[in-house]
Amino acid sequence: MSAVVARIGKPHGLRGEVTVQLHTDAPEERFVPEARFETDPDRGPLTIAGTRVHQGVWLLRFEEAGDRTAAEALRGTRLLLDEDATDDEDDEDDEDAWYEDDLVGVQARDPEGAVLGEIIALDVRPAQDLLTVRLLDGRQALVPFVAEIVSTVDLDPADPHVVIDAPPGLLDLDA
Repeated sequence: MSAVVARIGKPHGLRGEVTVQLHTDAPEERFVPEARFETDPDRGPLTIAGTRVHQGVWLLRFEEAGDRTAAEALRGTRLLLDEDATDDEDDEDDEDAWYEDDLVGVQARDPEGAVLGEIIALDVRPAQDLLTVRLLDGRQALVPFVAEIVSTVDLDPADPHVVIDAPPGLLDLDA
């Protein structure tokens, strides 16, 4: 099974660098020269030619994309890592870590069990991650993915759900 470690964003400069939205806690370990990633959609494996951080944003350069035009064609591509290739030693540290693919489509409930909606995205941010929840009335709500608010993440295939104990008004911010 593969996990998304980053999503390619816009090109940066003229030499093929791209910004990435990180989906890994260890970019220094994952994004090293000559590391190869499968892609979704399939654009063939991409090989890291170089990395750097510019104003807090990770920039990657790939051997297969040597200029801005080639970099633009990669926009929206997800970089995949074979989960079997990761160290099993880290499993204890990742007990409370989830991938976006694990969470999208999962039902969101309040503490009493009433359905609030469905998770449609995980937005990984430097300070804290946010869950995007499509509420039953069609609106979208951003929910800080912290234990004080998202008290339960149960990914049991029989009944996958998260429990959101939202403070008053959190789900009505865009109303």
